[in-house]
Amino acid sequence: MPTLPFPTPADAPIGVFDSGVGGLSVLRHVRALLPQEHLIYFADSGFAPYGDKTEAVVVERSLAVAAFLVGRGVKALVVACNTATVAAIKAIRAHYPELPVVGVEPGLKPGAAATRNGKVGVLATQRTLSGEKFLLLREQIAGATQAQFLLQPCVGLVDLIEQGELDTPATRAMLERYIAPLVAQGADTLVLGCTHYPFVQEAIARAVAQAGGVDVTLIDTGEAVARQLARLLENGGLQRPGSAGHPPLLHGYTTGAKEALAPAFATLLKMTVDVESLKI
Repeated sequence: MPTLPFPTPADAPIGVFDSGVGGLSVLRHVRALLPQEHLIYFADSGFAPYGDKTEAVVVERSLAVAAFLVGRGVKALVVACNTATVAAIKAIRAHYPELPVVGVEPGLKPGAAATRNGKVGVLATQRTLSGEKFLLLREQIAGATQAQFLLQPCVGLVDLIEQGELDTPATRAMLERYIAPLVAQGADTLVLGCTHYPFVQEAIARAVAQAGGVDVTLIDTGEAVARQLARLLENGGLQRPGSAGHPPLLHGYTTGAKEALAPAFATLLKMTVDVESLKI
C-alpha cells in the first residue's frame, strides 16, 4: 500500500475484513463497483471461524482488526463478516465515530422482498442466528412483511470453505443436509447469511434442485454492501478519482498462513495479491 500519510484523504485505502476468506465475496463486489479504490483485505484466519466464538471474543477480535486497519490509514471500513457485524459493528462505530463503517446485513429484507410464498430460508452461522441484533431484525421484518424466516445454522460449512472445499463430497453432503429441510418446508427463497457462502452458491443451487426445489431464489448481499460503501464515500467526498496518478493497489494481511490467503485470492478471485502474515 502507499506510504502513510496519503496525499489526500480520498487517496487512502478502504479496509475490508473477515474472519477468513469469506469476505473476498464482498471484496469482489467492492472492486467491481469502485475499481479506482485502494483496498486492504484482512483475514483473521488465526482465529477463524468466528461463528463458534462467544460474542465477547468476536467483539475483541473485531476491535483489534479495526485498530490495525485504522493504523494503516483506512478512510472507510467494511465489516465483511455477518457474525462480526451482528456482534461488533456497534462497538466499532463507537470507537471510531468519524470513520464510515459498513456492515453485512443478514439479507432478511431482500429475502422478504423476493419471496413469493412468504417462506424464506436463512443459511448462517449459529452465532449470527442467535445474535440479539439479528433476532430483533427478524422480528421487525417479519412483522412488517408477514414473511416467515426459517433459520438453518450451517455448522462446519465455513471450515470447509476455508479449506478450499468448494465442491467436494463432504461439502455437497453437508449442504444437502442443511438445505433439504428448508425446501421441504416450502422455502422459495434462501438467504446466504454468511459471506463465505456465495463461494459455494453453485453447490447450494444443486442441493436445492436435488431436494426438489423449483425456482428458488438465492440472496447474496455483497452487492448491496458495495453500493452502501459507495454512497458513504460520495457523501463524505472520499471517492478516489479514477484519474488518480497511480493505479489502485490491493494488499492482503492474515493472522493465519499467507500460504493459505494468497491461493484463496487466486482461486476465488483469479487475482495475484501480495499477502503478509502477522499477529495482533
